[in-house]
Amino acid sequence: MRTQVAIIGGGPSGLLLSQLLHLQGIKTVVLERRSKAHVLSRIRAGVLETGLLSLLRAAGVDGRLASEGIPHHGTLISYEDMMFRIDFEALTGRSVMVYGQTEVTRDLYAAREACGGELRFEVQDVSICAADSAAPYVIYTHEGQQKRLECDFIAGCDGFHGVSRKTIPPRARRTFEKVYPFGWLGVLSETPPVSDEIIYAGSERGFALCSMRNPLLSRYYIQCPASEDPAGWSDEAFWTELRSRLPRAQAEALVTGPSVEKSVAPLRSFVTEPMRWGRLFLCGDAAHIVPPTGAKGLNTAASDVHYLFEGLRAWYESGDAHQLDAYSERALARVWKAERFSWWFTSLMHHFPGQSDFDRRMQRAEIEFLASNRAAQQALAENYVGLPY
Repeated sequence: MRTQVAIIGGGPSGLLLSQLLHLQGIKTVVLERRSKAHVLSRIRAGVLETGLLSLLRAAGVDGRLASEGIPHHGTLISYEDMMFRIDFEALTGRSVMVYGQTEVTRDLYAAREACGGELRFEVQDVSICAADSAAPYVIYTHEGQQKRLECDFIAGCDGFHGVSRKTIPPRARRTFEKVYPFGWLGVLSETPPVSDEIIYAGSERGFALCSMRNPLLSRYYIQCPASEDPAGWSDEAFWTELRSRLPRAQAEALVTGPSVEKSVAPLRSFVTEPMRWGRLFLCGDAAHIVPPTGAKGLNTAASDVHYLFEGLRAWYESGDAHQLDAYSERALARVWKAERFSWWFTSLMHHFPGQSDFDRRMQRAEIEFLASNRAAQQALAENYVGLPY
């Protein structure tokens, strides 16, 4: 079998790239290790930058997003009982949209299926071959049969544990990593959100986040040890701890209920360079990971898709390889800015083991400076709504 672009990974970045290429008449095949139901069961973030919103409109998958997404024109930051608002609209003229990543993925699947897109689920034993040549191909097993997919290019959108990054020889890549000494214990509950906008809360007991998926579905997190077992937390214990980390007014207004889902997410910063090897291009978590503070994971994957799509379109339209050749450099320039913002925001809001009294006072001073300084608020807002592509 032959296609023009083989896409490894059927998550949102792989699907978005496939849909954008389809609209340009470029053929793709998407290979996904899991079932469609499993991909749609993943609970992920739901804050979409303006750049990703533009890409979804260009892909023609913004119908439900436009009617069901929740525009957020600012966010709230608290420390103990101090709270202030970062006004995105006033500071940047832009905003973000709250719309679950699962729903983005669902919309993209619907679009690809409506177009007769080539999607292969539950593929096994994927091997990327001859990626450093002009004739790359992918070998995989599907429905008990080994198959070969020949292509012009390969997009590795298969996440941190996928085969794409590992295909690049160790001598040809370099990795940068920071593992944080804590994780986030998250709860999804069918309750109204405590606030109309996301709350980032710092306290002596650690960080907390109050978010939402829709007006009747809330997502809450508390900082915890990375090794924490979510099964060891009752719903009552979680709500009690969350309240202890919020300002009094929000703690008293919190509506609680049974958890729908409970899990622990570790936090890490990770980048691999370069993001290209021959005709293999890495996108999203295959190349980089950010802490969830600031919601840059899906959004940074989207910027990768933008750069790769532009490069592939130019190549197929005119044979111009300049944008493909510049892909890794352009993508990484934006990735490192997102890494910086996520690292800074994480460092600002979390309680780190071994922090001295001086460290904590400096942290509070930084938050107080942010609360009172427009330039600092503008820098945060510009990064939060999304740096330009």
